[in-house]
Amino acid sequence: MALRNVIVIGSGPAGCTAAIYAARAGLEPLLVAGLLQGGQLTQSSGVENWPGAHHFPSGFELMESLLEHVRKFDVEILQDSVSTLTREDGVFSLHMAGGEVLTARSVIAATGSSARYLGIPGEDRFRGSGISACATCDGFFFRKKRVVVIGGGNTAVTDALYLAGLGAKTSLVHRRNEFRCEKILTDKLMSAAGEGRISLHLSKVPLEFVGGESLEGVRIRDTVTGEESVLATDGVFEAVGHVPNTGYLEGLLELDRGYIPLAGDPEHATATAVPGLFAAGDVANARYQQAVVAAGSGCMAALDAEHYLSML
Repeated sequence: MALRNVIVIGSGPAGCTAAIYAARAGLEPLLVAGLLQGGQLTQSSGVENWPGAHHFPSGFELMESLLEHVRKFDVEILQDSVSTLTREDGVFSLHMAGGEVLTARSVIAATGSSARYLGIPGEDRFRGSGISACATCDGFFFRKKRVVVIGGGNTAVTDALYLAGLGAKTSLVHRRNEFRCEKILTDKLMSAAGEGRISLHLSKVPLEFVGGESLEGVRIRDTVTGEESVLATDGVFEAVGHVPNTGYLEGLLELDRGYIPLAGDPEHATATAVPGLFAAGDVANARYQQAVVAAGSGCMAALDAEHYLSML
């Protein structure tokens, strides 16, 4: 395949925005969409904080709109993922999971993150058959049943509200006695708890998933008293954070807890220590993991790549 000017890896808000800006600059980008086209946001039941989208679309609807915007600029989209990224003599080689090798003068890494799991006993046994990290994907199967959501951030609270809306008997387990989510979500959660639609189990940590042929409960411990108990459930939804999808970069640059460190260039904020490699979205930002921030950084990465290519 011909040498590309720029290849964008990832099709979430950062990747799509980068592709749009790169296309507008005449760089003819290739977008490597990954196995989950649209990224993690497609699994959100509703997006309330995307500017202008006051009808609160689902994450899937929002990303379909962004991808359609990408297609309007005739961007080539490849449904594959990158296994390894290398660079030699100023040219990047992208070794694809499907066996193909792509080459480019510059690369924008916007591969987002994947759900983190707790790693406690019973998890591997029941994952996919009672334990999930995606309420919008699997919540339908637990209507009118007992479910437990684990976590205290935006995702956990959103998942709990979504599952309760499906009629599931919902419990929320959180290791602290206060939540880390946005205030509007906290208010909605407390309202649902007051109505008896969600049961709160605060200052509790999960120790083990228990059951026979199927998942039957979660063993939890009170962090104040040390008392242990089993919370009966038919399903568990883990919402305890994400890990950056950057394994393909190992050996190319040193990662920071899995995140891509930026070079700190005030003129080109998305540049990395590797010339021609730029990073956008959650892979380079452990703090502001918001869709609108990711989109903004995708714009910046495309502009930085355009400048880099103009200097070659």
